[in-house]
Parts: sequence; C-alpha cells; structure tokens
Amino acid sequence: MSIVLLSSHSKYLLDILTNRVENLHKGVDLERKWFEFSDVSYHIKGCSETPEYLTLSVSFPTPPAETVLENGLPCGATEAMKESYGDVVESIVPPNDGFSLTLKLNLSKLPQNKEKRNDILVKIAAVRDLVLGAPLRMILEHLASRTLSQAKDRLIALVHRPKECFFLIPREDKVTVIYPVRFEDPIDTVLATSFLQDLAEARRTGSLYAAPSCTWSSTPPAELDKATAESLSVNAGFFTFVILPRHVEGKKLDRTVWILSTFHAYVSYHVKCSEAFMHTRMRRRVDRLIQALDRAKPESEKSEESAENRSFKGMSFKNMD
Repeated sequence: MSIVLLSSHSKYLLDILTNRVENLHKGVDLERKWFEFSDVSYHIKGCSETPEYLTLSVSFPTPPAETVLENGLPCGATEAMKESYGDVVESIVPPNDGFSLTLKLNLSKLPQNKEKRNDILVKIAAVRDLVLGAPLRMILEHLASRTLSQAKDRLIALVHRPKECFFLIPREDKVTVIYPVRFEDPIDTVLATSFLQDLAEARRTGSLYAAPSCTWSSTPPAELDKATAESLSVNAGFFTFVILPRHVEGKKLDRTVWILSTFHAYVSYHVKCSEAFMHTRMRRRVDRLIQALDRAKPESEKSEESAENRSFKGMSFKNMD
C-alpha cells in the first residue's frame, strides 16, 4: 500500500510570505483569500505604505460541543504561538469578523540569517498545525516524558472537522486516539471503510512492527462509553491508534502530531485517488471493448461505414463552399 503524507505547512502561504520578504523594497499592496482541507480559510493582507507588516486571519473548523477552548482556540494554542513565533507575530484580540485567529506579522523582526528566517516562515505557514495540534502536542509531550497528566484516563475531545471531533484517552504509558469516521457520499463511505480495514491489516505485517498499533471496528470502542450519541453516529466505523512513548521521542513528536491532526484529510485523499484510479480503469476497459467490437465487424459493414464517412465529409466541405 502506497502512503502519501500531507505537508504540515501551507505551501501557498509560505510562497506568499517568502515572496513578500524578498520584495519588501517594492512596497506593493497584497490581499489573498483561499481555503485548504475544505475546512480552513485564510486571508492575508498588506499595504504598500508599510510593506513589512502583514495581517493574517485564519478560520478553523467549528468545534463540537465536547471540545474545550481557551479564548476561542484549543488549549495551549496561545502559548505555542508565543514560543514558536516570538516577537515576529502578535495576536490581535478579538480576531477579525468571521475568523478564529488574527495575527499581525512584523517581517522586519525576522532573523538576518536566511536559514533561521526560513524556519520561522515555515512555522508561520504551519499555523493550522500549531493551533489545532496544540492540545494533542501537550498530551503527547507528557507521554514522551512519562509524566502524569491531569487528564489521565479522561476522555478528551479535540476539534477535527466542522462540528466533528476525535478522542484521546491519555495514560502514563500510552495515549489511545479514536476517530469516528463519517462521509457524506455513499461511495466515499464504502471506499473509506475498505481503506481503513486494509490499513489496520497492513499494520500486522512484520515490516511495520515499530509503527503504532491500529484497529478498525464498526461499533464504538468501550473507551467511548461517555461520548455523545451525535459523536458516535458514523457510517465508516471507528479507527483507533495506540501511541507509545517511542512514537513521540525527539523529532518524532512533530510528525506524529501532524499525522494524527490530519488523519481524516489523509483518508479523504486516498479515497479520492481510489475513485480517480477506478474511473481511469473503467474508461480504458470501455475503450478496449469498443476496439474489440470494431475488429469483430464484417468487412462489408466496415466498407459501408467508410463510404458513409466519406460522403458525410464531402457534403460538409460542399456546405462550407
């Protein structure tokens, strides 16, 4: 099974920031709006009079009732931004209308060293990962250090997609992550169910022994006995990961946070790729059948069709004259 992992930062946002930094002397007006993952919208704006300043607004998925927020953002998001961005970025409270977060960027405070400057730009472009992944990161940091979390054995709901969430059950030696999976399109549902079952089966191969264990079930796991009925109303089953300390050691932490935060987008990507592959195969098969039928036609019938085609072409040319 081929695995495609999504980038943790917005490539489009990074291109805008990089281009702005490299052309500060030109001082042009800038305004861009776009969507990513179908549930996150961006709006960046800058003026020619103060080219070093940019305003970036981001709208995150509407959280379900189970999620715990601080000032409208996931727990730990504000501290994570301060730690990552320093004085380059200032959070504007309240954010612009229609957005969850508004940041004021001061590009003149970026480091002169090109490598360090690019590192900060990449972190700004990964604001989605930083904000939505903040509570997940805190829990996994506790797991990496094997320290007792205040949320031990408690069912924690984190924002996932609009009005949807996934669940964490943290313990000292592991963190269980459970995704209720649902799709609107019935074909997507069938493909996603098959993909998740294959994913769980692939984990059992010897080459993936070090990967987190994962399971799929059509019924809610016992850990979700306190979840709301709305959260458990799914059509593609429940997928569970068990994250151990070795999966979040050192540099593995960032990668694990991103993969878990974007798991539904990852599944959706493979579902759409599967649909495209099947449609391509169907078209090729139809083409081969048509060619086989053409070859099976009697020579006399082929000659008649050729004559009709020649007559049609001749009439067309006469009408053009």
